[in-house]
Amino acid sequence: MSAKSDRFVVRHYGETEAKLFGDDAPGVKIRILLDETNGAPVYVLRMIEIEPGGSTPLHSHDFEHENFILSGKGAVLIGENWHDVGEGYVVLVPSGVRHQYRNDAGEPFVFLCGIPVEKLRA
Repeated sequence: MSAKSDRFVVRHYGETEAKLFGDDAPGVKIRILLDETNGAPVYVLRMIEIEPGGSTPLHSHDFEHENFILSGKGAVLIGENWHDVGEGYVVLVPSGVRHQYRNDAGEPFVFLCGIPVEKLRA
């Protein structure tokens, strides 16, 4: 059961549709849990789900990412170095740094990803 007003949102993440990320990210789904459309004026909270063998595109942008790994195991490329991560890890990807996530394990790799709302992205 969910609740929403102009000041708060309470709902289960499963009430948010998991959408395919796109052709450049095989095996990746994204859920936009909170953003401007839900009344969050500065922060977008996303859930990224990467199936075994899947990966996000190698990319960079002018804003940071804050990530919290919920379940599974994977690796994140930050700059030139790969880092193994799993449940309970936190990751800060600085702005302007090339990065990519991949799942080489046999189970889904799921993490939260925080970014600024579109109007605040540099």
